[in-house]
Amino acid sequence: MDRKFMERSLRVLRRGWTAGFGRRARRGGLDRGMTTSEYAVGTIAACAFAAVLYKVVTSGAVLSALQSLIKDALDAKF
Repeated sequence: MDRKFMERSLRVLRRGWTAGFGRRARRGGLDRGMTTSEYAVGTIAACAFAAVLYKVVTSGAVLSALQSLIKDALDAKF
């Protein structure tokens, strides 16, 4: 491909991209951020995930696996 063709193609793509972006902005289709309800749902989901992760990490099987891993690491011969 020659250089002029690439430059022209990039110019056309940029023009199309900015035109589409401007149209959406004028119609109000751009999201500027999350709404309060989205923050609430996101916070609840994060808290639920944290609770599940806490339960998994503090379960007996995981604690014993972590203890054996640390014990093996400390007893390693160098």
